[in-house]
Amino acid sequence: MKTIKLGTLDKEVSRMGLGTWAIGGGSAWGGDKDAQESIATIRKAPELGVNLIDTAPGYNFGSSERILGQALKEMDRDKVVIITKFGVVWDREGSLFNKVNGRQLYWNLSRESILEEIDKSLERLGVDYIDVYMSHWQSVEPYFTPISETMEVLNELKAQGKIKAIGAANVTPAQVEEYLKWGSLDIVQAKYSVLDREVEKELLPICKAHGVALQAYSPLEMGLLTGALPRDYKPVGAQIPKKWFQPENLPKVFDYLDRLKPLTEKYQCSIADINMAWILAQDEKVVLLSGATTADQISQNVRSTQIDLSPEDVALIRGMAEELG
Repeated sequence: MKTIKLGTLDKEVSRMGLGTWAIGGGSAWGGDKDAQESIATIRKAPELGVNLIDTAPGYNFGSSERILGQALKEMDRDKVVIITKFGVVWDREGSLFNKVNGRQLYWNLSRESILEEIDKSLERLGVDYIDVYMSHWQSVEPYFTPISETMEVLNELKAQGKIKAIGAANVTPAQVEEYLKWGSLDIVQAKYSVLDREVEKELLPICKAHGVALQAYSPLEMGLLTGALPRDYKPVGAQIPKKWFQPENLPKVFDYLDRLKPLTEKYQCSIADINMAWILAQDEKVVLLSGATTADQISQNVRSTQIDLSPEDVALIRGMAEELG
């Protein structure tokens, strides 16, 4: 497994991370997953060289963190890099986010909220420190907190040893610059796939300029780019409102996936492997966040880190994707 240096962490980070949103279950994923299978998936990851595990309290109201905490009981904590997040809450007020199972979620990045969240996450995970503490979404009115104030408390938590590095998800380029004014920003998490390349305009260049890693989430567009879905597939849960799952777009995506088949033969891999390898080929400081709910799935996903696409094939894939719009 290829690795990168991430900030001042004392261990290198695998270029593929295990995302546990789906493992957390809930209505966004069509119901809860089998807990023991989820735990087995997490424990399998380090055996395959995947030491980066991403979670968040907002993944089914703490369920994802609790499942990860159960898995960690039989794992070597020092060999795992844990990312968890803050800023999405359901037990205190904040700026309106969305509703899940009838429960209102809020955005809150205030000092008081972060100090409460960190202790709850540590308890659910059963650990005494978090490797990367990441803002899940950014603060908005009417409960707006300046990034300078958020960073002040994060720097305090870092000095106390409760967190080792700082990350930010779903940020604008200007927000990245603001984080960097007030301390170290080690990793940014953003949506990035062959079908969604918005980060390439400004966000990725700014990260590269400052040595900030970019972690690409949804590199397979919630399963659409795996090549495993039938042409008559009907989206479920969180897939339903997404652009590429709309009836007018799905046929175009399936046509694109068909055009990838010669490359799968050339590189002796799957369509999913090709689409993830393309993301990794964009920059050495780009890392993948790949969701998996079974040990077999993560075993398959790891193969993409072993593929070195030629520059010609990287350009070919980009051309195919751009034709989709």
